Amino acid sequence: MTNGRLDEALRLLGIGETARRVYLALLELAPAPLSSIGTAAGLGGTELATAYGELVDAGLASAAGEGGDVVAPVPPTAGLEILARHRAAELEESRIAVGGAFESFRRQRLAAYNDNLVEVVTGDAVGPRMRHAWASAREQIRQFESPPYFPLPGATDDALATLARGVTQRVVYSRASLEHPGHLKEAIEPCIEAGEHARVLPSVPVKLVIIDEAYALVSLSIKEADVHNSMLVVQPCGLLSALVALFEQSWQNALPFHGHTARPGGLAPADRRLLWLLAGGASDDVIAREMGISRRTLFRRLQVLMARLGAANRFQMALQAQRSGWL
Repeated sequence: MTNGRLDEALRLLGIGETARRVYLALLELAPAPLSSIGTAAGLGGTELATAYGELVDAGLASAAGEGGDVVAPVPPTAGLEILARHRAAELEESRIAVGGAFESFRRQRLAAYNDNLVEVVTGDAVGPRMRHAWASAREQIRQFESPPYFPLPGATDDALATLARGVTQRVVYSRASLEHPGHLKEAIEPCIEAGEHARVLPSVPVKLVIIDEAYALVSLSIKEADVHNSMLVVQPCGLLSALVALFEQSWQNALPFHGHTARPGGLAPADRRLLWLLAGGASDDVIAREMGISRRTLFRRLQVLMARLGAANRFQMALQAQRSGWL
């Protein structure tokens, strides 16, 4: 590493300019008397003592012998860990301070700046804004998901990366999401396997993504999203609170959907997947397509399952499957 890159790395860790000069001299000359190090760094007296003391406090330097005059750098592992945590804490404090200052400004000037509470995003700006939303989530994402889908390459990878960061993701899918060709296998099930909490409703009222408690991305209606290729960005206000309440109420009413991740005793994974697709409201044609089987094979499997459960029809089969822990 060049001296310039090392100097910049030390600066980012919070080491002052004079202390950085002393550290570079230590790396070149140590072990050596502190006075010699100071001469090489162009420092002396109180200024040298202060800079060296900063390195000692950071866990980057120490006396090389009992006398204390000869000094040297020390293995930086522990010191760098402390510095990195300190800088991370400072950045978090700064983020909170700036966010709090803006929130105070927004509340005080709400009447004059209420146009900023809802922003309209259209066209090519939609994709980058959606990707930024996923990347900015810190705690949880709540989502209503339904076609039509904005052509966003890597959207599933973004969702998986967000889950890998430990962000909770709760999604209510519409029945149309399960029936959209390839979407179940390529997008929905990989996210469920990665830890997403998913539920299904016959339909969802809007296409919606709520990022933490910070803001929401929403289309006025699913049809309008298809026609206008636009969305709204809703900042904290009464509308955002209403959208959160709408999601939570819908979540309570939706049917849990686990894809093919679990394997209860005595039930083949393919049969469990069939039951979940059926419970999610998918049509026979969609179930057959997603499972790669013919309608005739599908009906035969349904008859076998109904016989195992002692059910005379699909409704009874669903009830018995739920009681047996298959749903």
